[in-house]
Amino acid sequence: MDETTAAVLSILLGLITLVFGGEFLVRGASRLAAAVKISPLVIGLTVVAFGTSAPELAVSLRSAFAGNADIAVGNAVGSNIFNVLFILGAAAVIVPLTVASRLVRLDVPLMIAASVVLWILGFDGRLGRLDGCGLFAALLGYTYWCIRQSRKESSEVQTEFAEEFPAEKASSSFLIVQIGLIVGGLVLLGIGAQLLINGSVAIATRMGISELVIGLTIVSVGTSLPEVITSLVAAWKGERDIAVGNVVGSNIFNILCVLGLTSIVAPGGVVISPEALWFDIPVMIAVAVACLPIFFTGNVITRWEGSLFLGYYVAYTTYLVLSATDSPLTATYGTIMLTVVLPVTAITLVVSAYRAARAV
Repeated sequence: MDETTAAVLSILLGLITLVFGGEFLVRGASRLAAAVKISPLVIGLTVVAFGTSAPELAVSLRSAFAGNADIAVGNAVGSNIFNVLFILGAAAVIVPLTVASRLVRLDVPLMIAASVVLWILGFDGRLGRLDGCGLFAALLGYTYWCIRQSRKESSEVQTEFAEEFPAEKASSSFLIVQIGLIVGGLVLLGIGAQLLINGSVAIATRMGISELVIGLTIVSVGTSLPEVITSLVAAWKGERDIAVGNVVGSNIFNILCVLGLTSIVAPGGVVISPEALWFDIPVMIAVAVACLPIFFTGNVITRWEGSLFLGYYVAYTTYLVLSATDSPLTATYGTIMLTVVLPVTAITLVVSAYRAARAV
């Protein structure tokens, strides 16, 4: 078996292990939370949304300790871009997503704010321990705020989450099983993260592609698989608040916890490369901002808007590939996207938002 084949197998095995680890962790934690009478809405907005981001946390921590900071940053930033453009886009194509929850609508500005704060903190080229403490403290405040606000949520939303996370009798055997799932999930996440990082670094080295690009593509997509499954299944079942809330909550978690905690515990913090600072993080901010007019146009993410998101993810990934391979088309492609496609889309969304506002 040659090195490339071994690296690909390591990536695939790592992704499979991460998916199972994340599933075990979410299942055990959500059932345990329901058994101790925590609100189903709180479970959905915190335990599940954060639990599905556990693979990102495991991979970023491992990457930072191994000296692969670009993978750590690319993983978190790429996951946020993928979550909005691909997951919300695909979910909306399956069924138009009604954003009825006041909580979700308020979370989007928080997601934008967290993205901008991350960009500002990265201006010096590094997320230090103090930066990480600030981000993680914001996560604790956000979690407390979610719990407080959940008590004011509508009965329809409460019912939706209660059906997804029903309470079960907390017998001793039940508790042992759920704790076992949580511990087993954490172990699998650690193993899967190491396999994924080893394979990704080997592929990047062999193909001459930067670790940042690997983190923004293969790693970020792989670690976002739990979000894909959760949101698409929720959309298919008509649980639209869960489908949208999972994505928004996970994006906030990726910034405040994944990068925050990683920069706290990693020796020397997390290095932010110029490429990430001046291209990928601004793209992440732009994607977050794009949610505002879409979410507010009648509080529905329509199929055409979902298709637009999917198209932009394909366009973004295409640019990364062209740039990584030093294609002569890179500059032309980038110019067309910046001067034609993005402005036209922005104008369309603004007009749609304005019409929706006047119709109210």
